[in-house]
Amino acid sequence: MAASEERTYPTTLEGFGYGFNEDGKLRQLDKETGKLTDRVFDYQVYTSLSENQAHYEALGDVITEYVYQRLEEKEGMKKLYVPDDVPREEATFIFSSKEKLDKPKKLLVLIHGSGVVRAGQWARSLIINDCLDSGTQIPYINKARELGYDVLLLNTNDNYRTIKGVRKSIRGSRNPTEHAVTVLEKYILTSKPESVAIVAHSYGGVVTVELAQRYPEFFRDKVFAVGFTDSVHAGSLVPEVLKKIARNWVTAKDPLDTPLTITKHDIPRHSA
Repeated sequence: MAASEERTYPTTLEGFGYGFNEDGKLRQLDKETGKLTDRVFDYQVYTSLSENQAHYEALGDVITEYVYQRLEEKEGMKKLYVPDDVPREEATFIFSSKEKLDKPKKLLVLIHGSGVVRAGQWARSLIINDCLDSGTQIPYINKARELGYDVLLLNTNDNYRTIKGVRKSIRGSRNPTEHAVTVLEKYILTSKPESVAIVAHSYGGVVTVELAQRYPEFFRDKVFAVGFTDSVHAGSLVPEVLKKIARNWVTAKDPLDTPLTITKHDIPRHSA
């Protein structure tokens, strides 16, 4: 397709012909009735591979907005802005279980991996091809609340805004680590939590290791547990304080929780 014929895409799930059923599975809508069917996501919409990929990515962007909306409207999460002293269209945001965290007894921080995922997501492909429970952080939020935790969802990949046609970095969130540092200093440290647990997936492990390097006293005094899933951090960079409280569950053929081989300086690895 020529550049002059570039496709425009819908801005809603319904516009794409999809919806989520009661089990959180993405299903096609009937074109005549508008009702959900049992038909799953269809990647092959066009004859061109590049057009199919563009369609998939556009659907993914709509799903990101769907997850954001669900976090607020159904899960009761609150947006906190980063930074909070600029117009909102120039800022990114995180999600918190409370409008203002104040000395939470137990705080759970969730950090996703790299790429297209945003706050509230673990894997876009799982949301599209499996269900919301496997691809989003919603089950973690609900379980944490059952256990008496406040919850904070980072948004480390949201690093740019287009202002008056110009793409600009978001101050305090120019990259995943800077985003996490800003959130830690602005929202976590100031809330004075009694105890903190962290769950980080993939590149989120790299971000967590960097936080532990920069804030060793906080990790020593406040963070009691860190759960990594398929973390891609460098074992040689792991500070001692993290080795004592962290575990990395990685994809393996062994039974769940089987200890796996690690290098001398790395975090304990177990099968997932």
